[in-house]
Amino acid sequence: MYTSMKLPRTSALFISALLGGVIFTSCASSEQMANKSAPQSAPQIAGDGAVNQLAARENNSQKAEAAPIGRSRPQLIKKAAISLTVNSVDRTIDAVSQIINQQQGDLIGLKQQQPKNDNPRYTATIQLRIPENRLEPTLEQLAKLGTLESRNITAEDVGDRLVDFQARLTNLQKTEANLQKIMDRAGSVRDVLSVAQELSNVRQTIEQIDAQLKSLQNQVAYSTITLNLEAAVSSTSPQPVLGLQVQETWNNSTHSLRGFSVGLLKLSIWLIVYSPYLLIFAALIYSFRRWRRTLSPRLTQTPESTSSD
Repeated sequence: MYTSMKLPRTSALFISALLGGVIFTSCASSEQMANKSAPQSAPQIAGDGAVNQLAARENNSQKAEAAPIGRSRPQLIKKAAISLTVNSVDRTIDAVSQIINQQQGDLIGLKQQQPKNDNPRYTATIQLRIPENRLEPTLEQLAKLGTLESRNITAEDVGDRLVDFQARLTNLQKTEANLQKIMDRAGSVRDVLSVAQELSNVRQTIEQIDAQLKSLQNQVAYSTITLNLEAAVSSTSPQPVLGLQVQETWNNSTHSLRGFSVGLLKLSIWLIVYSPYLLIFAALIYSFRRWRRTLSPRLTQTPESTSSD
């Protein structure tokens, strides 16, 4: 009884496995026939997909490689120039000084040109040095002091130069250390002097490069602003009042009198200095005239004496 029930189950499993193999074989053959019927399109599609996947992997790998490398901040030397037309140049200069103190900057140059007859406008040029991160706020405050005529900002990237200077400085410092070791091990005086001369040249080069590096770093840290101020003038200048005209005439006359007096004083000084020569010249003229006077009677008497004889 037990064996009779076991045999049908075994035969059922065998038949199921056989049917599964036939179905799998038929599916595989159908796929092969499909591949044979389209031998070019299918591989091309598969190849394109592989290429796209490969390109995506390369892009992802490039992004993964570029992600940890942060781009260094550009080292810029910024210079700005701004021109304003203001009502009062003197008051504007005072306001600029306050802005400089607020922004922790420095005044490095001031040139004022007072109004003249041919140029009635009062102008001034101010040079400022401001921390780089406060350049824009400072320019905005300066623009509020008057009418903005022009504004210009230039920037120069010196990052490559800074990297070059730092690399050269590092190499020279290593060379200096090596020369110092060689000098410590040198035996003869000639070798010591030769190494000492080379070490002095390397140290001099280190100082020069270090000075250039610090100068560039200072220019990057501080921006320069050139501020041009010009006083506003009306199209028609008003006529001065009578009191101002009288005062101007009085000033001109006193100035002329003072100039005339100074001229006379200078002339008298010249005469006093050259008085010995003037006295000698006057004495010569007086002697010559006296000699002429003594000589003229003799000339008149000579013909009369000859005629009486």
